[in-house]
Amino acid sequence: MKLKETLNLGQTDFAMRANLPTKEVVLQKEWEDANIYQQIQAKNADKPTYVLHDGPPYANGKIHMGHALNKISKDIIIRSKSMSGFRSPYVPGWDTHGLPIESALTKQEGVDRKSMSVVEFRKLCQEYALRQVEGQKADFKRLGVTGEWDNPYLTLAPEYEAAQIRIFGQMAAKGYIYKGLKPIYWSPSSESSLAEAEVEYADVTSPSIYVAFKVKDGKGIVPEKAEFVIWTTTPWTLPANLGISVSPVASYVQVKVGDRHFIVAQDLLESLAQTLNWEDYQVEAHYQGKDFDRLTAWHPFYERESLLMVGDHVTLDAGTGLVHTAPGHGEDDYHIGKAYGLDILSPLDNQGHYTHEAPGFEGVFYAKGNKLVVELLKEKDALLSYSEFVHSYPHDWRTKKPVIYRATPQWFASIDKFREELLEAIETQVKWYHPSGQPRIYNMIRDRGDWVISRQRAWGVPLPIFYAENGEAILTAETIEHVATLFETHGSNVWFERDAKDLLPEGFTHPSSPNGKFTKETDIMDVWFDSGTSYAGVLEARDYLTFPADLYLEGSDQYRGWFNSSFTTSVAAKGVPPYNAVLSQGFVLDGKGNKMSKSLGNVIVPEEVMNELGADIIRLWVLSVDSESDVRISKDILKQIAEAYRKIRNTIRFMLSHVSDFDPSKDTVAFEDLRPVDQYMTAKFKLFVNDLLSAYDKFEFASIYKKVINFMTVDLSAFYLDFAKDVLYIEAPNSLPRRQMQTVIYGILRDLLPLLTPVLLHTMEEAWKELPGVEGYVQLAEFPQAVDGTAYQALVDQWKLFFHVQQGVQKALEEAKNAEQDPIKKSFEAAVTLYVNEEQANALKALSQDLDQLLIVSHLDLVTTPAPDYALVLEDYAVSVSRAQGHVCERCRAVRPEVGTIAEAPTLCHRCHQIVKTHYPAYFEAE
Repeated sequence: MKLKETLNLGQTDFAMRANLPTKEVVLQKEWEDANIYQQIQAKNADKPTYVLHDGPPYANGKIHMGHALNKISKDIIIRSKSMSGFRSPYVPGWDTHGLPIESALTKQEGVDRKSMSVVEFRKLCQEYALRQVEGQKADFKRLGVTGEWDNPYLTLAPEYEAAQIRIFGQMAAKGYIYKGLKPIYWSPSSESSLAEAEVEYADVTSPSIYVAFKVKDGKGIVPEKAEFVIWTTTPWTLPANLGISVSPVASYVQVKVGDRHFIVAQDLLESLAQTLNWEDYQVEAHYQGKDFDRLTAWHPFYERESLLMVGDHVTLDAGTGLVHTAPGHGEDDYHIGKAYGLDILSPLDNQGHYTHEAPGFEGVFYAKGNKLVVELLKEKDALLSYSEFVHSYPHDWRTKKPVIYRATPQWFASIDKFREELLEAIETQVKWYHPSGQPRIYNMIRDRGDWVISRQRAWGVPLPIFYAENGEAILTAETIEHVATLFETHGSNVWFERDAKDLLPEGFTHPSSPNGKFTKETDIMDVWFDSGTSYAGVLEARDYLTFPADLYLEGSDQYRGWFNSSFTTSVAAKGVPPYNAVLSQGFVLDGKGNKMSKSLGNVIVPEEVMNELGADIIRLWVLSVDSESDVRISKDILKQIAEAYRKIRNTIRFMLSHVSDFDPSKDTVAFEDLRPVDQYMTAKFKLFVNDLLSAYDKFEFASIYKKVINFMTVDLSAFYLDFAKDVLYIEAPNSLPRRQMQTVIYGILRDLLPLLTPVLLHTMEEAWKELPGVEGYVQLAEFPQAVDGTAYQALVDQWKLFFHVQQGVQKALEEAKNAEQDPIKKSFEAAVTLYVNEEQANALKALSQDLDQLLIVSHLDLVTTPAPDYALVLEDYAVSVSRAQGHVCERCRAVRPEVGTIAEAPTLCHRCHQIVKTHYPAYFEAE
């Protein structure tokens, strides 16, 4: 028998090399075959329900790291709730309507939309959307995300569309839905109206012009030789100018410049004189803004008048104090124009080209109109100044092209009618986890205008509105419910397949259609109305879910998107928010904090990371980042995460290898019979468990990551498992010290593996299979219970003195290793003397009779005499290090004076000699 065979070297099939890309796929197939999700639901059937409602990603394209952050975060929460006393079903969903799918078909797949009917095109859109869903679904499942993948919700599903129509009907019944002609965001590139949530901002270069409007009728207040000066950055809107707005409380002056007479705000005169190069000017007259009310000016290039109007919206922050007003192209313009009885003129078509209502510009794209308008103003001697400047401007978030403000007939949801209910619900009925969440959505809803819910597209849910012979809109409870029922049975394509009369209830009549003829609306609903009614199509439609949801979790952009639209429709229709709490996350940036883009070559693709490193590495990255703000990812960051994973894995592997011969039903040692150091480690772990359970409950992922890494590397690897080798390897297999340590290690593994399962589910499942005394899947296990930590904390506090002196010992050992003469290479070569006071000596002895073992040195003396000059003096104790006397024991590697004196075993120390002689007599027989 060889001496090595007398050591407990530990055994486990939990490999050092993870090989996650291969193992994860095998495990996922096993879980799918075992219906693990259904098993989890069955296990938790009688527990309280916790519902995290999935915000639907858009069904177009491959998933990116933002998707991974979002879906894995949800999965961590769902799994942690499912393992801590809740039934937490998860129904993933997809947003399947909208312009991007239409565009993908025409641009990527070469579909000629104009060569087919709307119904044919919509069927192609549906097929495309479903293909995209399947592709994304496979990627989400590969990330380890659990849920009802065989029964997700899709916004194109007939039952979902029907629920959406019914929410619309409830809002209509309360008078919240109306049709109006007012300026809204219009995207010429999409040929459709946009909601505020569909607008993003980017810098553009715009013209900045000052224009003179000659007085037409000054009503004896202003001479007809005078000219009103306006400033605008949208020359293209001047063909739509019908007025000039002034402030009722501002003072204005008439100044003579050469032979012209200009009127501007008095407070802006000095800055304007510089901008317009008025080197020599004279103030001729003073006015109050209210004096200008209903005066008229000549349009600068059309034979029509512009009305002077008084409005509180006019400020003196910039410009001239006189505001060019085009009621068809601005919200303030619209409101004041309406108050003064002006027409709502918007001379542009859906593509952004001028119509016949802008003579001289017909067919010109509005952006090119800027140059033509400026040239015409020069020709008319109305242009006083031209320059260019860079500023932030609204863009269509899908096409990335500029949008315009344009008045068109649209259907709206009136926010004003229930704004106060919305604001009160924000403050009293929802927990907003992000510190800026509540003020952010509060301010958005407080300041937002009415919601444009109509879209001039084909792929979406039709507005269930009919028109009578005289054009009167029909949206009654009866007609809307009938349409909902039709959609539930046939899907929304039926709207485009049938005539209006065949979509109305049998025998329907209306006083405004004496001949029984009806037409139907051709616009579809804003896709935010689609996803914003998911609580009705999912939470209320499935009896195992609950409304309101316990949590909505999405990116921070959803305060203006899904959080907002869901909140708005739910409060409007149901009187309550659709969620009890909201958790938001930042965006995923590259390692330098830049937005990812193909052109920069900084895109990290989840699929590539999974193929190279494994899904568990991405999941650990998700845990590691503080997603309250924007988060970063790069290959270097992933390498750091992979290294942290390696430490976790290797620590678990070491622990598993040393409990392979441990039978928890027979070998467990009671807590009161453990050594003090084992009790300390147990107490430390109990407190760690409490911390983790609290962090899971608060969704503090980064805190969990830090605590796990610290516990695994500092408390376990650097301390307990480090000195444990002298027990686990060396002591007899069934000895009390070894069983005591195995009890602690087993207990930690038994609770730690479930605790890490929501994050590293593949790795923990692999480890669980190697843990003695457990059965089934770790995903079906429960988290350990939180405990009263008072007694455990008191026990941990008793060890503060030990770790205090341990630091000094380690420092002294480091100095001894770096000594010029006779350096000590390993701590086992050292004999350490600790110079402490009586109280410290007694306290340390009470902690352990084997302090040398805990400090991993061969000999330790505790003395209460003064320290010699050569000792390392620290705050309240001192340490000296010398070379341990004796020789190295061939079995335990400690230096002992008796090594070489035992005739039967000249290479062993007393302890090893006794162990080998008692438990491995064959070793000596072989000798």
